[in-house]
Amino acid sequence: MGMNEREQLRCLLQLTDDAEIKRLFADAYQEKLRHVGNKVFFRGLIELSNICVKDCYYCGIRKSNLNVSRYLMEEEEIVECALWAHQNRYGSIVLQSGERRDPLFADLIERVVQTIKSRTDGKLGITLSLGEQNEEVYKRWFDAGAHRFLLRIETSSKNLYGKLHPPDHDFEKRKNCLLSLKKIGYQIGTGVMIGLPMQTIDDLVNDLFFFKEIDADMIGMGPYLVSNNTPLTKEFENSIMDNDEIYILSLKMIAVARLFLKDINIAATTALQALKYFGREEGLKCGANIIMPNITLNKYREQYQLYNNKPCLDENADICKSCLSNRVSSIGEVIGYDEWGDSPHFSKTKKQQVS
Repeated sequence: MGMNEREQLRCLLQLTDDAEIKRLFADAYQEKLRHVGNKVFFRGLIELSNICVKDCYYCGIRKSNLNVSRYLMEEEEIVECALWAHQNRYGSIVLQSGERRDPLFADLIERVVQTIKSRTDGKLGITLSLGEQNEEVYKRWFDAGAHRFLLRIETSSKNLYGKLHPPDHDFEKRKNCLLSLKKIGYQIGTGVMIGLPMQTIDDLVNDLFFFKEIDADMIGMGPYLVSNNTPLTKEFENSIMDNDEIYILSLKMIAVARLFLKDINIAATTALQALKYFGREEGLKCGANIIMPNITLNKYREQYQLYNNKPCLDENADICKSCLSNRVSSIGEVIGYDEWGDSPHFSKTKKQQVS
């Protein structure tokens, strides 16, 4: 390498020539085939509650948004969704919700994870995406049977983080949660929003180094999408990047992350599909290898909108499944049914610790 890594990543993210961008995507796809193969893993997403104690300036379910009717799924409903995923051979599910830190919530998740584990004979992989908790709660959930945790940092720039969140939201605390999760033994996932107001290319390059520094096993990042009734949208309504720009930048981030981090899992997020009908497939062709089909019960989906124009709100899980399977096969990839699909990165690190 003539230039240093940082310069190189910056150049790749700033490419404007169509042929060069195409080549970047093709190279990233080859890198993906080398390190993780052409298998796509489904993580059935269960959005179990939109009750949130946080007030992030960009999010549609922030606690100050009074236009959202709040819900918490019944325990049995959550378990039913998980069993549907298992019967349909999704190797894993993701339990996701707004952030809550009360003992009742901790107990609920612990019970749900234990029930799902016992009713699927331990075969269904469980990822949690339930925000900042103390180490003891993370440990209880891990002991109950969850083995992956997704906690997006949203930006690794402390300065930008401060502008996106109220003063009582603490960047260091969130980062320390990732370190706690790693220490407990979870595979950790994180990610950022791409195309935020005030975000620079250098911020995105630093995000990539942040993923490396915390030794992430999985990354879920997506375009910043506007949500009505949020302070960020009101403040920046005239200076938000246009959809095409934000879309291409998001794909470039996936591609560059694949080239830079090699053997981790990378999600093609639903937010890509909110921008382009084939967004998720394009994500797979740029280096992503994970898709999170929404399997939340339809009656709740309308209330879990973190941004405007979220796709698939009215499709049931069966339709979603056949639609996604067709989309995946249309680009020559195969679905890793009945497999957890852990990142090779995690397995490798684990082996190193043992040896």
